[in-house]
Amino acid sequence: MIGARQGTRVTRPNSRRPGQAAAIGDIPVARRTSPPTAKTNRWLVGFSTVVGSLLLALGLVVVWRPGPLQRLLAPPPVKGLNARTGLDGRLLGHFPYSELPAAERVAIAPGLSLHRDAAASLLAMQRDAARSGVDLVVLSAFRSLSLQNDLFFGVKSDRNQSAKERAMVSAPPGFSEHSTGYAIDLGDGRAPATNLSPTFDQTAAYTWLQANAARYHFILSFPRGNPQGVSYEPWHWRFEGSAEALQLFEPAQRLTR
Repeated sequence: MIGARQGTRVTRPNSRRPGQAAAIGDIPVARRTSPPTAKTNRWLVGFSTVVGSLLLALGLVVVWRPGPLQRLLAPPPVKGLNARTGLDGRLLGHFPYSELPAAERVAIAPGLSLHRDAAASLLAMQRDAARSGVDLVVLSAFRSLSLQNDLFFGVKSDRNQSAKERAMVSAPPGFSEHSTGYAIDLGDGRAPATNLSPTFDQTAAYTWLQANAARYHFILSFPRGNPQGVSYEPWHWRFEGSAEALQLFEPAQRLTR
């Protein structure tokens, strides 16, 4: 280079043209201003996501694939039965229901009573059915836990049935809709041979109920193929004409949706 001795280092001013990127070393390293825990926070978020996914997967396995884990989490077997309630509270297909206090029951016929709300609707339904020439007969209404105990265990013994077989047609005590005072068993006064029989669905009474029961807030509890696995009972109807009743039977309704 002209004007410089060989071996001598020549320092030049920065000749970078405008717009030209700076070379490494031209700009001093900036001080770190982000907190040193940023990487740790990202690690915690990732770990939480993984744990949440595992818990969700575990919950799905328990709900959809019953097995040893579900049996471990479920309540202990019910006294007197070789069965235990499921995670949704059901026992042999039936949801739990407490006994309606006597103060909330009213008589609808000798020896028969219902919740006061259901009783008013039932009596109106019977009157209107009679105007159409249909004789709706109440075969059963409110049942105490004591009576339900006899109907379940007593008949189970007489018929030499297993608890599962008996539960197909009768709920264990503490699991019957009748204990709520909202459920009724109906028959046709002109066809008593069909009482508590699937053939009740061939009567004029059943035909009238199918067309009109919803006007009085009664629905069929156990239609064919019901998700609770209870036998078809065309005679068993429950009242859902109040917020209290709707809330009580919401778990059963949820199964049908």
